[in-house]
Amino acid sequence: MEGLVIGLDLNDDYSQISCNEKEKSWTVPTVICRRKEKETWLIGEEAYAATLLGEGVIVDKLLKMVRKDGTSTIGGICYTGTDLLKIFLKKLLEYPFKEFHTEEVAQLVITMHKTDARVTDCLMYCADYMNIPRDRVHVISHTESFAYYVLSQRKELWSNQVGLFELSEDRLCYYEMKVQRGMRRNMVQAEAQNQEEAFDLDILDSPSGCKLADQILCSCGEKLLEKKLFSTVFLTGKGFERQDWATGFMKLACNRRRVFVENVLFSRGAAIKAGDYLTQGTEFPYVFVCEGRLKAEVALKVMRAGKEIMLAVASYGDNWYESKSSLELILDDQKEIEFIISHLDSRKKRVVSVPLTGFPKRPERTTRIQMNIGFTDENTMAVVIRDKGFGELFPATDTVIRQEVIL
Repeated sequence: MEGLVIGLDLNDDYSQISCNEKEKSWTVPTVICRRKEKETWLIGEEAYAATLLGEGVIVDKLLKMVRKDGTSTIGGICYTGTDLLKIFLKKLLEYPFKEFHTEEVAQLVITMHKTDARVTDCLMYCADYMNIPRDRVHVISHTESFAYYVLSQRKELWSNQVGLFELSEDRLCYYEMKVQRGMRRNMVQAEAQNQEEAFDLDILDSPSGCKLADQILCSCGEKLLEKKLFSTVFLTGKGFERQDWATGFMKLACNRRRVFVENVLFSRGAAIKAGDYLTQGTEFPYVFVCEGRLKAEVALKVMRAGKEIMLAVASYGDNWYESKSSLELILDDQKEIEFIISHLDSRKKRVVSVPLTGFPKRPERTTRIQMNIGFTDENTMAVVIRDKGFGELFPATDTVIRQEVIL
């Protein structure tokens, strides 16, 4: 497929784009400004400059605005967070479009610190606005993009556990990843922990602040790295653009470990994931267990060709937002639908029943249902069951059951 393969790390303070082609990257502050006179839009440093000259009104924290369904009035016009994010992303993609002289996008993977349904829905509307087909756009967590970045490196760098410290304007976050090899399937387990000791990067402007920040990081490092065997530790985020202030922490981290600084790690991990969508099969044959992926399998007992089988409607490691099933079944005098839920960390299986309350009474095998299954987050399944009747003998009714199932 022709077109760009793009990874986009989207944050409220800055956004980063990486393209697999030539590993080109851009870092742009996540702010937008509309000029008063020309009524044109500017983003990033240009937006800051225009605002300082009094030529426009700047808006920041776009993701927060989307999550809170907020609005901003500019020049007498009320814009929603989605409106502004659409414009921002369109302007942001102009960087790779101009560099590579094409506006064709083969795959776009957007990574964020936290994924949620509201923002992911908004990003799909943004894709529509930018004329990028939705099936070429995917949203993953920082944890997952970290895993893809690591797995693309030399194998000796991830033969044991891998750690990552992210130090940005609004958080200090620690990530850890491990590849587990099994008889039936290989798994990648990755998790993120926000650290309470986060600090404002402005303290790095003074010697005393640098000393305090180094002490904080050393305390975190001792707590998180001790008694574990690490192949590699990565550092990312604005706080690690320079490391001269963190001499104590760097000495601790480098003790019998490889340490790398990669300031565009998440966007590059997303670009690697984007490229994998274009390969036959996958270059990463693992079950991913991390934020944004399902940690349970959901199945139904059904009869097919006279035999009872287990029909999986959601599997371990599926992207929860993209995991959707639609199927039609004929009831054999059932009064409820039973879902069998299996967790990765337990051999026990749990049965959850959804009663078919209000469904019309009919003879056996004369009720056809349509069942749509999706997820509102990685722990919650949404089920919609509709009565489809059975031909002209038993017309369909308006009976619909909607229920959430906690995994």
